[in-house]
Amino acid sequence: MSRKMYDKFDLDKIDLSKEPSQEEPERQYYFMAKCRKWVREFERKNGHRPCFFTQTFGCQMNARDSEKLEGILSIIGFAKADSEEAADLVLYNTCTVREHANLKVYGRLGYLKTIKKKNPHMLIALCGCMMQEETVVEKIKKSYRFVDLVFGTHNLYKFAELLYNRISSGKITIDIWQDTDKIVEELPADRKYFFKSGVNIMFGCNNFCSYCIVPYVRGRERSREPEQIISEIRRLVESGVSEIMLLGQNVNSYGKTLKNPITFAELLLEVEKIEGLKRIRFMTSHPKDLSDELIQVMKSSKKICHQLHLPMQSGSSRILKEMNRKYTKESYLALVHKIREAIPDISLTTDIIVGFPGETEEDFAETLDVVRKVRFDSAFTFLYSKRTGTPAATMDNQVPEQIVKERFDRLLKEVQEIASEQIQRFEGQTLEVLAEEKNEQLDGYLTGRLSHGIVVHFAGGEDLIGKIIPVKLTQARGFYYYGIQPIED
Repeated sequence: MSRKMYDKFDLDKIDLSKEPSQEEPERQYYFMAKCRKWVREFERKNGHRPCFFTQTFGCQMNARDSEKLEGILSIIGFAKADSEEAADLVLYNTCTVREHANLKVYGRLGYLKTIKKKNPHMLIALCGCMMQEETVVEKIKKSYRFVDLVFGTHNLYKFAELLYNRISSGKITIDIWQDTDKIVEELPADRKYFFKSGVNIMFGCNNFCSYCIVPYVRGRERSREPEQIISEIRRLVESGVSEIMLLGQNVNSYGKTLKNPITFAELLLEVEKIEGLKRIRFMTSHPKDLSDELIQVMKSSKKICHQLHLPMQSGSSRILKEMNRKYTKESYLALVHKIREAIPDISLTTDIIVGFPGETEEDFAETLDVVRKVRFDSAFTFLYSKRTGTPAATMDNQVPEQIVKERFDRLLKEVQEIASEQIQRFEGQTLEVLAEEKNEQLDGYLTGRLSHGIVVHFAGGEDLIGKIIPVKLTQARGFYYYGIQPIED
C-alpha cells in the first residue's frame, strides 16, 4: 500500500465514536480500528500481543486471499505465531476442489478442539471455498460448535467487521453469501515475498466443467476494472515488486463482464507499460479462450514470462465433451502448434485427470498420445475423484479404482521421462534467474526461477534475493538445474 493510501486510512485517525461508513473500503478500516482497540486492551491484560496462525489450503488465488487476511490481522496489531498451539486466533482458508480437502480440514478441527480445551480464549475462524457449501456449514454448526467465525469467498473483504462482531458479541458469527457482484479494493496485504506478488484480475468462473465445484463456490465471472489492476501493480512496483502473477480461474476470458469490455491481451499490453516491472506471469488459461491476439502479445513482449499453464485434462475428444471443456484433442494440438511456432522456447505445463467416468483404455491412450506429442515441461496429474455437487459425480460408468491407479502410474512415468528430457534443452546456456530464497539444503546456495518457471539452484549470497541475475545452467537434474554465476571479464 502506498504512503498516500496508508495516510487515507490511518487507523489512529478514525473517529470510533461515529457510526461506520456504508462505503467500502472505508467501512472495513473503521472495523480494523475497532479491532486494534481490542488488541491493545488484550495486550494490556495479558502482557503480550495476541498471535495468529493461518493455514491455506488450495490454489494460488486462496494464497493471495490469505495474504489479504494476514495483512488485515497485521495492521490490527496481531503478531504471527509459528503453530496453532501458540496462537490466540487460528484461521483456516479452505479449499473444496476435492472431497479429500474437506476431510483434511475436519481432521485439523478435531485437533484444534483439544488445543482449545487448554486455551478456551482461542478464536477459530474458517473461510474460503469449503464454507460456501451449505452442508459444510450445517456440519460445523452441529459437530464443531467450538468454531467462532465462518465466512466464505464472496465477503472475504469483510473479515475485520466479522472478527469485531465475534469478539464484541462473544457468539459464533456465520456470514455466507451465495454470490456477489461486489469487488472491494485497497485492503492491506501481508506478502510472503517482497519482490513478487499475485494480483487478482477477476473472480469466479462461468465454465462449469462437469467435474468441478469452483463455479458453485466462487460464483460467476466478474472482472476488475483495468484501471484498478494497473493502479495496484504500480503500488506493488513502488514497494519493490519486480514480478507479478495475474490471477483468475480463467484469465483468458478477462474483461467480458466489464461495462467497457477489453481483452486479456489488451490488459497485458497496459501492464507491460508499467516502469520498474520486470516479469509478468498469469494463470490459469483455458484452451478454449486462448486467442491469437494473446499469442502475439506474448511473442512481442519483453516482460511476459515464457511459461504457459494450459490445462488439457484429457486427450480424448469424447471425454473432453463429457467434461464440458469445449475443445477437442485436435484443436488443443493445433493451439499448441500455434504457440510453439510463435514462441519456440515456451515452457508448457498442464493438468491431467485420469479415470474420468466412462474413460476407456482407448480414451486413456489418446491422453498418452497428446502427452507424447506436446512434450510438457511438467504436468499436474490427478486421479479422478467424485466431487459431490458436480454433474460428473452422478455419471454412470465410474472407472474402478484399481484401473485408475494403474493408468495414473503409466501416465506419471511418461510425464516424468519427457519432462526430464525437456529440461535439458537449456543446459549450457546463461539465462536470467530471479533469486527467490535461501536454499535450505545447500549452504551458500540460493534457489530461483527462470522466466520459464524452471527452478535453478546456484551459489550466491542472500543479498541477491529479489534480484534478477544471469546464471549459467551447468547441470540439469530431472526437474531443476544447478548453475553458476558467470565470471565477469
